[in-house]
Amino acid sequence: MLALFMNPVQAAATLLPVYIVTDWVGVWLYRKHYSKRNVWILTPAILLGLAIATVITPYTPEFGLLIFTGLIGLWYSVRAWFSKPSTAVKTAEIGPGVFWGTLTGIASFITHSGAPPAQAYLLPQKLPKLEFAGTIAIAFAIGNVVKIPAYYSIGQMDGLNWSLIVGLAVTGIIGTFIGRWLTKKLHDQTYIKVIQGMLFLLSIILLLRGGMMLIQSISS
Repeated sequence: MLALFMNPVQAAATLLPVYIVTDWVGVWLYRKHYSKRNVWILTPAILLGLAIATVITPYTPEFGLLIFTGLIGLWYSVRAWFSKPSTAVKTAEIGPGVFWGTLTGIASFITHSGAPPAQAYLLPQKLPKLEFAGTIAIAFAIGNVVKIPAYYSIGQMDGLNWSLIVGLAVTGIIGTFIGRWLTKKLHDQTYIKVIQGMLFLLSIILLLRGGMMLIQSISS
């Protein structure tokens, strides 16, 4: 959301300390609930994506990644809602995990919008809700810590608004505890529908932001 009001990479740098704090709170809250295989597959792939993003960020138009990431989330949401219900459960396969994990790392580095590709990989596995949330928390927590030297290397950690960061971190910690409570209380199917709805909303926001930036780029 912060990327709606400032340069996406600057917004990502501002939110990085916030996410590091809230992610590790999440790791503690979900420490007993996560998919070990998915963590082992996703985490190295996310780190690969971060390495790629560090190199391509200076040369990549931000609107391109915003639109691409938004389309991924929109594609998954529409497919999940309109395809025939299936009882088939996908397994944690290395190939798809590396693909989606790498996209997650790239999108997460530039705009902190790594959720759509990560969820496109995990949701078809129909993991238990706590296991799903814990897997996301651990993989993203590790990835966000690794971003620190990468962000420094491209000068994105200079001149951060620490008053804003502290305020967001406090709000984020409260939100993390509320999210953990809701995850435990919600029925599995309701939880999945909420996640899909939030993914759809985030995807629309990313597409709108990317579209606005594309129009500005064409008109300038």
